[in-house]
Amino acid sequence: MSFSMSRRQFAATSAALSLASLVPSGLFGDVSNSRRVVIRANSEIGLVRPEFHGQFAEHLGSCVYGGIWVGKDSPIPNINGYRREVVDYLRELGVPVLRWPGGCFADDYHWRDGVGPAAQRPKRVNIHWGGYVEDNSFGTHEFIAFCRLIGAEPYLAGNVGSGSPAEMRQWVEYCNYPSGSSLAEERAANGSPEPFHVRYWGVGNESWGCGGAMDPEGYADLFRRFGVYLRASHFGGTRPFLVASGPNRNDARWSRGVMDGMRPRMQPDGFSMHYYENGASAPTEFTPETMNAQLARFADMEQAIVQQRALLNGYDHGDSIGLIVDEWGVWDRMIPEEERNYGRLWQQSTMRSAVGAGLGLNIFNRQADKLFMCNIAQIVNVLQSLLLTDGPEGRHCIRTTTYYAFMLFKPHRAKTAVRVETEDSSPLDLSASASKDDREMVVSLVNPRYDLDMNVECRIEDARLTQATAQILHDADYNACNTFDHPDRITLKDHPVHVTTTGLQLDLPRLSVVTVRAALG
Repeated sequence: MSFSMSRRQFAATSAALSLASLVPSGLFGDVSNSRRVVIRANSEIGLVRPEFHGQFAEHLGSCVYGGIWVGKDSPIPNINGYRREVVDYLRELGVPVLRWPGGCFADDYHWRDGVGPAAQRPKRVNIHWGGYVEDNSFGTHEFIAFCRLIGAEPYLAGNVGSGSPAEMRQWVEYCNYPSGSSLAEERAANGSPEPFHVRYWGVGNESWGCGGAMDPEGYADLFRRFGVYLRASHFGGTRPFLVASGPNRNDARWSRGVMDGMRPRMQPDGFSMHYYENGASAPTEFTPETMNAQLARFADMEQAIVQQRALLNGYDHGDSIGLIVDEWGVWDRMIPEEERNYGRLWQQSTMRSAVGAGLGLNIFNRQADKLFMCNIAQIVNVLQSLLLTDGPEGRHCIRTTTYYAFMLFKPHRAKTAVRVETEDSSPLDLSASASKDDREMVVSLVNPRYDLDMNVECRIEDARLTQATAQILHDADYNACNTFDHPDRITLKDHPVHVTTTGLQLDLPRLSVVTVRAALG
């Protein structure tokens, strides 16, 4: 896959990420709540890879223990130890890829601790997330089985910070070698005769921080060293896709230092950037000021994607390196009582969170030609999660507003993103994206304003629509959320949309995310 971009495309994208400058003058009206969108059906951007909707699970708080995993003997309904509702809800959503076991945890994790009879696995202290004792009852086999249950492609983050090339190479062999070697036979003895065929391998995590506090040149040296052994590990026909530890946010110095230290034949397959949208308030205590400050940061993430892509493309064969947003999402101020009750970084997901998810997913559609994979943090209970449970002993499992935002964007998967032009490029105005295949066009719209309902007219160029349906996620209270007592306050609902001779018309209430599915005639 090529991620090349011409200078003209880069300049246009950098100048106006919304492409507003391309809209003919005078096309739009001046009514304060009126918004116009132009969708150019023949101006294709790139494939909306299902991997843009990837997820992340770390041994942090109650993401794994009490979230995904409750144990086979638990009174909580489960499937071989996996919380049944978690499995059911994630199957319904369809999780394309799941990254594990970290995060910061990955660079202090030794994979052998998590294989073999559970009763004989060693107990280790989780130094990064609270100092609790990790019993390793959820290890490689449990993770792979969970991925199979929910239909996700596994993505393993290897230990570079405190591990060795030999350790990671052996993990690849354990997972992927069909049979005959000692490691393959050990895997079979542990219950999995067939190889796991794990393709995605992270070579370290946040190596600039918790993954070793390295400088970029030192990390590049380590990546090359690990890569020599991992590149040769084409076990069972599964070629490892090696992901390098890229920048925190838009750190060009780190990216250049790493890439300068690479050699053409030792370049990574993927380059991982982390970009959180931090918030100054607790999840259900945001003010208009703190909400707007957080949501405006999504525009910075879009700029970072454009600039990091251009940076990679500046190197020989750099356009073949997949840019990955490996961790993203809103990171609010934690509530100590909730962390005591439910685990570290347990975070409620509100209508504001859903708007943030919609802004991010629209960005990935608009920048589809520049991205390979995106994994929100994290899948259950931690940060901007899809699902929330009420602790290891709790029976409740609810779908968050973020879960429903992802459901709204599911129809975009595997379609071709097309250019969308809006009249206002400010980060807190209407956000839009569109994609198509031979049969339908999908349009997603986000109104991040807390104080303005919008009337939206979408003009479709080079295509004719015959009929359309829409769904909406909406609550006028930006701090509203689904709770264990009221799990269905904010869910998807049908929404009116009108097909016109030129496109679509619909209302977009304040704080809403809408997806329209329109048949092409």
